[in-house]
This record gives sequence, C-alpha cells and structure tokens, in this order.
Amino acid sequence: MQTPSPFPDPVGLALLATFRHSFQQYKALSDRALAQLSAAEWLYRPAPGSNSAAVIVQHMAGNLRSRFTDFLTTDGEKPTRQRDLEFEEPATAAAVPALQAEWEAAWQVLFALLDELTPANLLRTVTIRAEPHTVLAAVQRQVAHYAYHAGQLVQLAKLIRGEGFQSLSIPRGQSEQFNQRMTTASHA
Repeated sequence: MQTPSPFPDPVGLALLATFRHSFQQYKALSDRALAQLSAAEWLYRPAPGSNSAAVIVQHMAGNLRSRFTDFLTTDGEKPTRQRDLEFEEPATAAAVPALQAEWEAAWQVLFALLDELTPANLLRTVTIRAEPHTVLAAVQRQVAHYAYHAGQLVQLAKLIRGEGFQSLSIPRGQSEQFNQRMTTASHA
C-alpha cells in the first residue's frame, strides 16, 4: 500500500505544473538560441576547453535520457550512459540534424515522465549515482542543471551572432515600454 502524499493534491499538482513550466521554458529558450545558429556555428568554441552548442546539446540529451528513463525504479546515472563521450565534439556540421533529433527525443522522455508523476510520488526516494534524493529534490536538481546549460546556449548564440542576435527577453533599453505594455494589458 502506497503511503499518502503529505502534499495536498492542489499543492503537489502545482509543484508538478511548475516543474513542467520551468522545463518547457528552458527548452524553449535553448531552442530559440539554437535556431539562430547555422549547423557549422553549432560547432563553434569560444576558447580552448570551452563547449560548443553541439556539445552542450549532446550532454543535455544524454543527461535527460539517463536521469528520466525509468526514473522511479532505476538509478538516474544509467550504466549505458557514456557521459565522457557527450563532451567530444562532433566531427562535422553534418551531425547536427541527428543531434537535433536526439535533443527532441530526450526532452520527450522527461515530458512523458512528468505526465506520469503524481503528488504521491514527490517524496518517494530515487537515486542518482547511488545517492538518495526525494523525487522533488531530484527534479529540482535537473531544473537548475538545465537552466545553467540554457544560459550557456544563449550566451554562445549572442557571441556568435553579435549585433545580429535576436533578443530572447526584453531588449536593452526597452524595459519601460515593456512594463507599460504589461500594465496596459492587465487593465484591459
């Protein structure tokens, strides 16, 4: 018999919805940054030892698959994962379409899991590299991890595009106009 959740359903459901929203936002931010790059630019490294967008995407896809496949029943670091290979540069830009497909498939693993989680799952114990975490803590850990890498992808796109970068938030010098539009819209 499963122990009832200490989270009332509305609270647990709100937590799960917030996680989903955060993951969707970081994926969308990453997608919008990546869309501004050509396949060749996915391989650009700003300095020795830094990661290209391709490597960050490879790493995130590997992490997503490992952490969220059989999330409730197996360790989040799967024995089949080859993390070190995630940090090797693809040989050519021709690898980018396959990498994009891996990226999409890996995110679907996460979103399918989120469809299955319930408030009763939030305090269950899962492991990552044999370290116990509540589901709540493990999912929050990944939100922070993906936010970090989304920021890296945005910064890479900004470096590569320079003045041609299409802002993904409020453009510089336009905060007042944005706030005015938001105020006007909320009173309509």
